[in-house]
Amino acid sequence: MITIAIANQKGGVGKTTTAINIATAMAATEWKTLLIDLDPQGNASTGLGVAGADREYTSYDLLLDQGTLSECAQPTDIPGLDIVPATQDLSGAEVELVSVDDRTARLRKALDTQGYDVCFIDCPPSLGLLTLNALCAADSLLVPLQCEFFALEGLSQLLQTVERVQQGFNSDLGIIGVVLTMFDRRNRLTDQVADDVRDCLGKLVFENVIPRNVRLSEAPSHGMPALVYDHNCSGSRAYIGLARELIGRLPQKRKAA
Repeated sequence: MITIAIANQKGGVGKTTTAINIATAMAATEWKTLLIDLDPQGNASTGLGVAGADREYTSYDLLLDQGTLSECAQPTDIPGLDIVPATQDLSGAEVELVSVDDRTARLRKALDTQGYDVCFIDCPPSLGLLTLNALCAADSLLVPLQCEFFALEGLSQLLQTVERVQQGFNSDLGIIGVVLTMFDRRNRLTDQVADDVRDCLGKLVFENVIPRNVRLSEAPSHGMPALVYDHNCSGSRAYIGLARELIGRLPQKRKAA
């Protein structure tokens, strides 16, 4: 199983929207896909139509050894896509994990590498123990980056964190790519930020950019990804293109089936 953390400590950059739609696109191309909602807000769970009453086992149980992956993962309405949902209980995990042995490796030990081709982890907008668990469990990091000035500062901090994780916890962690989100071609600053990021990171930046799109914002309120809500909107087309690029960057250890 290939495990990809979707992280950026800055909030509102499109992490959850990216997690939901890229996971849907991968499932649509017949990759058996798992999405782990590691954000206490549980937005990825809501965005895939998993109601609070249906979240009996969650990522909190997975981290605290109160449920196995097979117990915590549940199917979504998207064929081939399962989710480990989240609730507010996950907020307490940060505190509870402090006194636990191997507190940064809890998620890695809980993941069963059999049964799925690819796993995405939707991280909270912080660099606490939850995100650290995701980075320690992941093979790669996908970074959504909003096209605005302050996002560049956040990217610098995230790259420093990745370097520390590589040195102390997970030497195999790499950055599979940076995806530019909320791209607005009418705004000159958007182009300037995009140019700066490409100058700095080069080919790490995906060619496909995610535009500002009303359908992307509307879809979660209907409990479905934009790719299902409106397959032909510009946001959906952008995520389909991003999925193609991502598949091209993945190691060729495709599913066994």
